[in-house]
Amino acid sequence: MGFAALLAAFCVTALLYASVGFGGGSTYSALLALSGMDYRLLPVVSLLCNLVVVSGGSIRFARAGITPWRGALALTAIAAPAALLGGLTPIGERAFLMLLGASLCLAGALLLLPKRETAEGASARGGRAMLIAAAPLGYLAGLVGIGGGIFLAPLLHLVRWNTPRAIAATASLFILVNSLFGLFGQLGKSGFGILGAAANTGLPLMLAVVIGGQIGSLFAVRLFKPQVIAWLTAVLTIVVGVRLLVGV
Repeated sequence: MGFAALLAAFCVTALLYASVGFGGGSTYSALLALSGMDYRLLPVVSLLCNLVVVSGGSIRFARAGITPWRGALALTAIAAPAALLGGLTPIGERAFLMLLGASLCLAGALLLLPKRETAEGASARGGRAMLIAAAPLGYLAGLVGIGGGIFLAPLLHLVRWNTPRAIAATASLFILVNSLFGLFGQLGKSGFGILGAAANTGLPLMLAVVIGGQIGSLFAVRLFKPQVIAWLTAVLTIVVGVRLLVGV
């Protein structure tokens, strides 16, 4: 894949993922792996791009009054320390791709399950379950070098935690904080010197995701219907998972 094509792919990925409250780190990692980039740089570049994309998205969601702050902050506060620990944990390239790809395929499949009417009290029970799940999700996100929202959102949809827009906003905040903590973990594992190499290599890519991410987050807030957001989340998750597994 040529560098111009890689730039275009990053821009489109950021646009699509930001529209559902994601950063796109999983697909960035896949694209970088296919381009032949040094594996040690992959999680750092992906997390930097995540931060660029979801920063704008989180601000737009907040300004639009969509973010459910109490629930979103509770989930994020539990997950962030685990993301730091995950970032500090060594993992091989093959294990990284297999774990990420399988997880994304499962998450997408769960989103495509038929939805039934939510019984009274189900959301409260689901909220408690998600608080328990937040730490493992954060650790998994830090381990594979992404923000974790792509794991969180399908589960939030499954337990009918909130509206699709509120879930997208929560996933965006979750990714923002976990990406920051995961990045610190990755730097602690590989040394802060890798940050300069990643920034130097990834700067054009970060500029590409700025453009795509801003457009995508604008779509999410103003244009997309809730059902479209939910289905697009499922499709993107499955496509990314299959793409990663095929490349292993």
